[in-house]
Amino acid sequence: MDVKLLLLTLCTGLGLGFLVLAVRQLAVVARLWVRGLLVTGVVTPRPLVMGDRRRTGLVVFTDHLGRTVVFDPRAYGPLFGLPSAGCTVPVVYPRKRPTAARLWIPRHLLAPVFGAFLSSTVAFVTGNMLAR
Repeated sequence: MDVKLLLLTLCTGLGLGFLVLAVRQLAVVARLWVRGLLVTGVVTPRPLVMGDRRRTGLVVFTDHLGRTVVFDPRAYGPLFGLPSAGCTVPVVYPRKRPTAARLWIPRHLLAPVFGAFLSSTVAFVTGNMLAR
């Protein structure tokens, strides 16, 4: 098998995978926009745990049944400016699934979509350059 063809196939597959991921993330955001419940959460400091390098805060909110839910914004917190402890942030979650919550801030919602789309574009361009 030709090496160029193999690299082109790998780049195309990777690009299509990232493109599917971007469309899937966009569908999740659209579903949250249409059917999600919007509540207000409060940013609290993360408890210090040995070996845990994460420095972002946690978001605490109350769901539609009055239960307290602790939400971790994961990797998107430090990159997109999670407010400091004590500040309020909008949180959206699917009905009956408050553990699948997300911050209702455009940069937190659309960052995974943009990253996956940008990665697919890079993979497709790389494959196009290798095909020449």
